[in-house]
Parts: sequence; structure tokens; C-alpha cells
Amino acid sequence: MSTPPRVENEYIVEYVDGPLAGTTDRRLLINGSVDERIGSVAAIEGLESLFWYVKGAERLVNSEKYVAYHFDAPDSDPVETDKDHESL
Repeated sequence: MSTPPRVENEYIVEYVDGPLAGTTDRRLLINGSVDERIGSVAAIEGLESLFWYVKGAERLVNSEKYVAYHFDAPDSDPVETDKDHESL
């Protein structure tokens, strides 16, 4: 039987919008607080990019802290797709 993870020192990041919309991540609380701003590296269409997110609303679900994070487009790497390179 496995031991459940310790949730009192962790929180769940919910990416609300941007390239990571609809995904989650588990992070550690720093001095009992959530991060105001987080960076996440992800590969979009094979290109690794750094995306920045800022803290939004917090809530508790089954004794776990969930924090919504919103995409900070100006500070993030640009997201380009093949459609961006199509000629007119």
C-alpha cells in the first residue's frame, strides 16, 4: 500500500489560459505561501518555450489548495504555429 502524498506543503497549479490552458501542476509552498508568478517550460509544436503565469484565485478542494494562474503573454516567449507562417 502506498503512502498518500503530503499535501500540507503543496498546492495545485491550474493553468487557466494561454498555451498551458486546462493543465495542472503540483508545486511546493515556499514559507507557507504560493508563488505570485511562475514560469513553465513547454514544447509547443516541437519548439521549447518559457511561459509566465500570474496568480489568481485560490480555493480548497478536499483539503488541497488549488490556485488559478493566468497567462502573462508580454513576458512569455511568443507562440508561433504553422498558420502564422502561411503566405497570403
